[in-house]
Amino acid sequence: MTEEKRRYERMKIRVPVEIRTPNNNPIRAETTDLSVSGFYLEMLFTLDIGTLLDVSLRLGDATVVAAAEVVTCDRTVGNGIRFTRILPEDKEQLDRFLQAAAAAQ
Repeated sequence: MTEEKRRYERMKIRVPVEIRTPNNNPIRAETTDLSVSGFYLEMLFTLDIGTLLDVSLRLGDATVVAAAEVVTCDRTVGNGIRFTRILPEDKEQLDRFLQAAAAAQ
């Protein structure tokens, strides 16, 4: 049995996201799940664990930006991304968005 490491519940929700790798190549995709601590991206070409990213999430008419790191990699399936630095107001915006989405489900 594996121990659950997540502090925050994930929500199955698709949100447009743009990630930029250190060499500045933008990758546009959609999350498959999202929490206030990170998200999962299904991607054909995955990134290596430890890759540092700049992330921009589109939450309705708001944009949340954060620094993040790739923490899981399932080759040809996707990556788990953890926020490493996010402004308190962006984290609050994300939390409000997730609470509203949960209430609507």
